[in-house]
Amino acid sequence: MDTIPRTRLHRPPSPTSSHASSRWSPGPSCRATPEEARGVMPGDEIVTHPRYRSTRALTIHASADQVWPWLVQMGQGRGGFYSYDWMENLVGLHIHSADAVVPELQHLAEGDTVRLVPDGTQPPLHFTVARASAPHVLVLGPSGGRAEALAQGLPYPCWTFQLVDLPERAGCRLVVRFQCDFTPTLRGRLAYRVLLAPVHYMMERKMMLGIRSRAEPAA
Repeated sequence: MDTIPRTRLHRPPSPTSSHASSRWSPGPSCRATPEEARGVMPGDEIVTHPRYRSTRALTIHASADQVWPWLVQMGQGRGGFYSYDWMENLVGLHIHSADAVVPELQHLAEGDTVRLVPDGTQPPLHFTVARASAPHVLVLGPSGGRAEALAQGLPYPCWTFQLVDLPERAGCRLVVRFQCDFTPTLRGRLAYRVLLAPVHYMMERKMMLGIRSRAEPAA
């Protein structure tokens, strides 16, 4: 995993600073290889100067075709996020993670909305699908422009899910990269470093393990 709460605000991150380890580095089950962490991924062109970035990966003993349905149905009011539902619901998110592939949630196209919070919640935290290339790439991008988001005190995010086939039908690698820009205040930097980074790690790691535990039995 690489995490970069950026303090050098306007300079693109170097390969070293972009992928430095942190105390929130995950265990082996979700650790990206150096090549995965440094590699270019779809969605990198959306947030070109991230102040925060994480890249995690794990091996799933199922084909990309078998994992993809679990990715494409994610979202609040959809298939959930396969993480700690009870924690999300403590703050009223009404997340209910599916334990089966839901046929009516298998159609996701560029421009569609994937919500993090219930419809009508303020602020309206949701992603817009920037790319959905079955069965290998899902990019959830920001719902508006960078200037608009930062003016409202919101992050400007991108969340990429990539399934990379392994040789000899050994399964696939699920590589997940989250990156965002945000207003570079002291409060904002401390919030990401001290609070949001560890929470994001915990929830995303659980999500990735949840995807694996659902996809592998059907493989």
